Amino acid sequence: MPTPPENRELSPRTGWTRTHWEHTADRLLRAVRPHASPRGALIDLPGPRPSWSGPRSDGLEGYARTFLLAALLGDPAHLDRYASGLAAGTEKPGGDDPESWPLMAGTRQAIVESASVALALRLTRARLWNRLDEPVRERIADWLLPALDPSPVDNNWWLFGLTVAGFLQDAGIETDRAAATIDRSLDRIEQWWLGDGWYSDGDNRAFDHYNPWALHFYPVLHAHLAGDRALLDRYGPRLRAQLDDHVHLFDGNGAPVPYGRSLIYRFAAAAAPWLGALTGHTPLGPGATRRLASGALRHFLDRGATDERGLLTLGWYGPYGPVVQGYSGPGSPYWASKGFLGLLAPADHPLWTATEEPLPAERADTVRPFGPTGLLVQTTAADGLVRLHNHGSNHVGSTAWGTDDEPGYARFAYATRTGPTTGPDPADNHFALLRPDGTATARGPAVPLGAGPDRAASLHTPLPGVRVLSATLAHGRAELRAHLVLGAPEGTPVRQTGWTTHADGPEAPVSQLHPVHGYGSEVAELPTGATLQGPGPTRTPALTGTTSGPECLFVALASLTGEPEPGPVAALADVRVTGPRTLTVTWQNGTTADLALEAPEVPEVPDAEDQ
Repeated sequence: MPTPPENRELSPRTGWTRTHWEHTADRLLRAVRPHASPRGALIDLPGPRPSWSGPRSDGLEGYARTFLLAALLGDPAHLDRYASGLAAGTEKPGGDDPESWPLMAGTRQAIVESASVALALRLTRARLWNRLDEPVRERIADWLLPALDPSPVDNNWWLFGLTVAGFLQDAGIETDRAAATIDRSLDRIEQWWLGDGWYSDGDNRAFDHYNPWALHFYPVLHAHLAGDRALLDRYGPRLRAQLDDHVHLFDGNGAPVPYGRSLIYRFAAAAAPWLGALTGHTPLGPGATRRLASGALRHFLDRGATDERGLLTLGWYGPYGPVVQGYSGPGSPYWASKGFLGLLAPADHPLWTATEEPLPAERADTVRPFGPTGLLVQTTAADGLVRLHNHGSNHVGSTAWGTDDEPGYARFAYATRTGPTTGPDPADNHFALLRPDGTATARGPAVPLGAGPDRAASLHTPLPGVRVLSATLAHGRAELRAHLVLGAPEGTPVRQTGWTTHADGPEAPVSQLHPVHGYGSEVAELPTGATLQGPGPTRTPALTGTTSGPECLFVALASLTGEPEPGPVAALADVRVTGPRTLTVTWQNGTTADLALEAPEVPEVPDAEDQ
């Protein structure tokens, strides 16, 4: 089927219309068909390795996540094939034949996939569920019911039971038990609500894409599908508050910022903006919502997210192993199906008929803290580039004084067009003490110290007895990076790295790093390799210095820009160090900012085993 022609009148920025979304969904579904079992219950996709749950779980995952896409598209030609799979997979669950689904009792991952199955059934009740034979419906319900038990994982997994319960309640199955599961699940995530649009993903500080596409997505979509006005009045405004931040994470070229885990879901990042528009809880107009979503989908498809067979790969653009979690298998990328949620809006909905509008990153320069997270976003309208500064989001397994960091969480900054580097390459956007053998300390857990309109600060413990108080100030494309090292032995070497960049390419940004205080005058260029943006070689700028005294201040200016032939970053700000812990910045436009690096009485960050 040929690609539909672009419509640059309706969609001046992406050219895409609803027809392009339907065409893409159909193409993705047809590409997985050759990998389905004879009756369609399992879809075993090729990949470099199975997930830690094993090949049968991966086959269920391939089925469940593409079933969700088929349900959003609503084409009977696809739904009939998934109906056959429902019957076959639940005929002898737990068996070792070519069709049987694994049981939740023995395969925890099946709980995750039950949510996609249940949501797809809920979306297609009249067209699919109501037309199934009663014995098949009974078998499906029996397979789904264990998902109503308390979650075995204490994070966003609670919402999988919520999603299954919502379908069973609609279908009139075990309604009292389903209602109890809904209440229990919502009560649990309430413990993680921090305000200003943000949940933590469990009893931790792991802030990433799971906030919009899971912790907000499932409660709001459940309330919407149930027609529960009270729930929607509670969770809808929270979604809108999240989107106030989330919409700033999309580059003018369509890319979302790659930070956190599960980056292989790619354009699932568009799910929450679609949902906000469908429920009326969004800061964006319909044209801007479609521009965001179409821009994200095109961004990945235009850069090789599907292989020569039309299959989504385990990576960001093409395959890229370092971003793949152990729980991910070949079917995992198809949670990108959530990004097609806009297809629930009919063709005459304003989401599809309004003219595209620019994204926030294209409208104006922005520096914005994200509520209680310690994250600070920085965007520039001249190039549409987005940078995210991290002073408080930590990986669940992060430990103080560790030897390694999770690249998706521990960097001081992330951007839409570069990095992050992964081991054994030096870490980009990192401040480290260097050991006698030349190895760099890890950052470990960061304790947030607050954020203001133009800044964010944090404290971390790279070595026993040593603390580093860090702050970022941002203005335009300029970043001031300051670190106060407390308690390090005299003469300890330190290193500040900047933004990693590829040597060439039409979207290769320019990375700059300039010493202001505490560092030597030389800017080194560290040779680095591939990132999720593409293959190596890459280069990462670095500054070095040494500590002097029990506390020592290091200050640098950094910049990442898509502007052609940018001026030197040193010209963007005049920085005066006014004391051992204070400095004043005068930006290029004449505005000033004062920074005081005061070390609060914060206990040393405990090891993860003590948390």
